Amino acid sequence: MLLYKYHLAPVANNFSAPATQPVALGFRLKFYNDPMLLDGIFAAVPTPFYPDERVYLRKVEANTAHYSRTLLAGILILGSTGEAVSVNDAESRDILRVAAEAAAPDKVLIAGAARESVRGTVEMAEIAAEYKYDAVLVRTPTYFAAQMTPAAVLHYYRSVADRSPLPVILYNIPQCAPYNIPVELVAELAHHPNIIGIKDSSGSLDRIKAQVELTRNAPRRTVPVTHVFAAVTARMLSPKTQSAGSFIAASELTSGPAEAAAAPAPALKTRTKEVGFQVLTGSASILLDSLEAGACGAILGFAACAPQACCEVYSAWKEHDLALAQQKQERILAPSQRIVAQLGINGVKYACDFNGYYGGLCRAPQLPLTAGNKTEIETLLATIRS
Repeated sequence: MLLYKYHLAPVANNFSAPATQPVALGFRLKFYNDPMLLDGIFAAVPTPFYPDERVYLRKVEANTAHYSRTLLAGILILGSTGEAVSVNDAESRDILRVAAEAAAPDKVLIAGAARESVRGTVEMAEIAAEYKYDAVLVRTPTYFAAQMTPAAVLHYYRSVADRSPLPVILYNIPQCAPYNIPVELVAELAHHPNIIGIKDSSGSLDRIKAQVELTRNAPRRTVPVTHVFAAVTARMLSPKTQSAGSFIAASELTSGPAEAAAAPAPALKTRTKEVGFQVLTGSASILLDSLEAGACGAILGFAACAPQACCEVYSAWKEHDLALAQQKQERILAPSQRIVAQLGINGVKYACDFNGYYGGLCRAPQLPLTAGNKTEIETLLATIRS
């Protein structure tokens, strides 16, 4: 665990106020989890519902276990694709719990935690920490849009990050939240010790480039990684995971003296890596270009229905095979644009159903797809099975 001392500064009329001024009523010292490595492809996964719109937790469990067997670096639970704005706090807690119990220990788990207030968002972050998530994704409040000035947004994110027990990832999604976080504000927030990155779903490559450039001078953070430089998750370090394999099954006990237990699994061997502020794209259509511009990865709705295809772009790029990466990028371009950007969450959910995951229908008032839409999705994914 890393210890940071951080005081929230009074917010001025612009977003260039100092980040660490002492105040009369200082905040107590906060313990934050180790910052996370966010390299790779993350799936923004859907929330399945029963026909009567109750949360279908068994399908949440099955989906999470299925995603855990892919090449994904991690999973985002209760993001936009997860219809986070359509479920209540009690449902959110159940979804987060079930997904965490089903996820493989080596998959980074990110929880969508945004609420319309600092207090509500921090409460969701605390729930996510209880279930050993690795980070929280936080979008800008939207209801009082006219009052969401740069100063107010700065104050919101700093206040959440000051109190969150998990590292915070900023979330810019102007097509849903009526606010496009200024890149200068992102650069300011990148200096907070508990804000580790941003998911930018604007679809703008220029914004990705600008955010990478303007956050180059953000503090470098030491993150724990495995021997192959993959992320070390909270669940990998939990006592339950570390002791796996050290018990004796009841069927192995005899009437005689108990035999010696098997030797505990060796402790996880880790090393460290220095990372700066981590920029991730939320748009599959610009995945390769974003990686080339300096993004460390992506959190994609399209990866919920086609994780393999998205991971292939990243893997080819990582291996410096740009020709293959470009080929893989072109393969997902039209399907991702039509299914995610145009048909929306119902499109992603049907694509999940078609490709072996549980999607189902969205909660009302979102309307179901037409038969023609479904046929179109099937055609687009005919060669992209996952």
